[in-house]
Amino acid sequence: MLSVVIPAYNEEEIIPKTAKTIDTILNDAGIDHELLFINDGSKDKTWERIKEQASLIPSVKGVCFSRNFGKESAVFAGIAEAKGDCCVVIDCDLQHPPEKIVEMYRLWEQGYEIVEGVKTSRGRESGMHKFAAKTFYSIMSEAVGFDMSRASDFKLLDRKAINVLINMNEKNAFFRALSSWVGFKQTEVEYEVREREAGTSKWSTKSLIKYAVTNITSFTSAPMQIVTIMGMFVFVFGLLVSIEALVQYFRGTAREGFTTVIILQCFTCSVIMMGLGVIGFYISKIYDEVKGRPRYIIDKTTDEDN
Repeated sequence: MLSVVIPAYNEEEIIPKTAKTIDTILNDAGIDHELLFINDGSKDKTWERIKEQASLIPSVKGVCFSRNFGKESAVFAGIAEAKGDCCVVIDCDLQHPPEKIVEMYRLWEQGYEIVEGVKTSRGRESGMHKFAAKTFYSIMSEAVGFDMSRASDFKLLDRKAINVLINMNEKNAFFRALSSWVGFKQTEVEYEVREREAGTSKWSTKSLIKYAVTNITSFTSAPMQIVTIMGMFVFVFGLLVSIEALVQYFRGTAREGFTTVIILQCFTCSVIMMGLGVIGFYISKIYDEVKGRPRYIIDKTTDEDN
């Protein structure tokens, strides 16, 4: 059986179409399946719509969080609750083409254990957003050792890979990178990002920045290495300024005042403060991990309501 995990946050408008579209495609392909909607603490009627679809379509099931825990938690809850021999994660807004699920499933039948959905284009985005995305994926590609510039959450995982992921104890887990990092026999399916069928994007600039910072720090120590590199630049700069000051002193042309010292002090202190900020952020992540709180809390499911 194939499990399709569909995280949803404030998606009441698109839930019925998403459920019907994916269910119809998989039925036509003769694939035994379940559609598992994860309501990530939505503030609208997303949960009511999920329950309605569960009563209308036998393959639809739902899990409702006690509050909003974020998309990563919703994805991990979905793969943990999935009953299938393999699992596909897909966005609720249908920007991931659902017909590609069939192609992924056929590749899984051929023996592939992870089928990555890779973007041929990012759709309509602003120049600033494209630049930020490129920077983020450059850092992540360097951290994981493979190209993530076209990576997405749209992918199929074999039960073997699912079991590895759900047994990882990380609280701040980055599904998009970890699902590739685990290895196994992998292949790719290309797709074009579509426009939203209904509703509006739930990603603000603030949430995207938070998402990027959290996932970079959860998967790589690169920011801490950047602080080290900056420290080396400050050392070289300070050394040059010191040599210049000594030369002027012995020549008797040393300038009066503390301009150079003040500039050097301000520059050095700013790097130190940035370094402490990065270290502090990592310490806060360690604190989150040590507390051992669950990634998410399930309030109810459609099985319970029925």
